[in-house]
This record gives sequence, C-alpha cells and structure tokens, in this order.
Amino acid sequence: MMQWVSMFRKEMLENWRNKKWIWVPIAFIILAIMDPISTYYLPQIIEAAGGFPEGTVIELAEYAPAEVVMMSLSQYSTLGILLIAFLAMGTISGEKASGVSDIILVKPVSYANYITAKWAALLILIGFSSAVGLFAGWYYTIILYGSFAFITWLKGMLFYSLWFLLIISIAIVWNTLFSKPGLVAFFTILSAMLISLLTQIFGHVLTWSPGHLTTYIQELLLTDSVSHRLLGTAFTSIALSVLLIVISVYCFRRRQNG
Repeated sequence: MMQWVSMFRKEMLENWRNKKWIWVPIAFIILAIMDPISTYYLPQIIEAAGGFPEGTVIELAEYAPAEVVMMSLSQYSTLGILLIAFLAMGTISGEKASGVSDIILVKPVSYANYITAKWAALLILIGFSSAVGLFAGWYYTIILYGSFAFITWLKGMLFYSLWFLLIISIAIVWNTLFSKPGLVAFFTILSAMLISLLTQIFGHVLTWSPGHLTTYIQELLLTDSVSHRLLGTAFTSIALSVLLIVISVYCFRRRQNG
C-alpha cells in the first residue's frame, strides 16, 4: 500500500510541476462555458459583425436551462475527448519510450501499483478539471437562462464522469500496448468513435452501452429522474473500466517480461 501511495504522490507532484493543475481546469472551463455564453450573446455578436441585410428576419431559438447544460456536455463529448486523449497519451508510453519505466521497474515495483497509480492520478486530474468546468457552465446557465436545480446538475455530472472514466481506462490500455504517444492518442479517439458508432447502429440491442450515457443524462436533466437504463449503463461503464485496467496490468506485465 505504501508503494502505491508513493507512486501516486509522484504522479500528482509531476502533474503539478507540469502546470497541468492550472491549464487543464482552464481548458475544461472554456469548453463548458463556450456554447452557453456564445449562444446567449449571439444577437449582439451578429450585430457587432455588421448584422444581417435589411429585411432579413431570423428567429433564434430559446433554450431551457437543461438544454444549455447539455451544450456543455456535448463539447465534452467531442473536444473533451480529444483533450483527454492528448493528456493520457504519454502516461505510460512516454516512459516506455524514454526508458524511465524500465528504471522504475528495476526496483521491486508491482505492475498493478504502477498502472493503477497512474490511472488514479489521471482520473483525479481530469475528474476535478471537468467538474470545475461543468460547475462554471452551470453557473452561467442560471445567470443567463434561468434557475436549474443544483442537485439535478450534480447527478448529471456524476453520471457523465463515468464516460470519462471509461475513456481514461481505454487510454491506459493503449498506453501499455504502444510506445509512441501519437498512436495512443489516435487509438483512444478511434475507440471512443467506435463505441458511439456501434451504439448508434445497434442501440436497440445495446441498451446499456456507455455510448447511451449522454442520451440518458439528457433525460435525467429534463425530468430529474434516474431511469433504470441510466443505472444499467452506469454499471456497464464501471465494469468495463475495471476490466480494462485488469487487462492493462496483464498486457504491461507480458510486454515487460516478454
């Protein structure tokens, strides 16, 4: 246990030295507030840009607070995934390429401790940053669009975090298989796209697919009720994440000893 704590503290300290605890939350805040603010001030933006030709009539849609919160989540589902992929791509593969992992593992270091400490540090960094970003998005939502229950927002955020949990776990698997960070980022993004694509094609069968999380969370935000489908999808996401970490440890041990 002490070995795991030491490795975890090393990862957290390294993230601090690399200023990730500063710029990653800022990046997630920008992603979360970008759509709510730009949508609200769109008429003023158009006017400042010169406006429409005389006689043009444009009716802008009015959004409910729940729909605005979903705007932030949609940004996370696209640009957020890209950010996670680039954050995670060198977590293990970078150390493998530079030989740092070989130096660390010369000592009696458990492969499971090595993998899970990095996974936990990355999870906390991204979890905290995305939560701060979504909180900023919720704040601007209630300021600009009207009240929206904090508890409902919190439940939506917690369920959505399971999607990031799965993506981070996928990234860790690819880290153990490749020594080139670029390949890790590519296959992490590709995996997320494949999950979404397969869910769209076989969604009627894969009702508990993690790819449904955003859809079910939208229902939660609109109705303030947690459906059994959302609970099932949450269970699937957690189970797959745990399985992926087990696979990561196995693959890393095989490659190091092979």
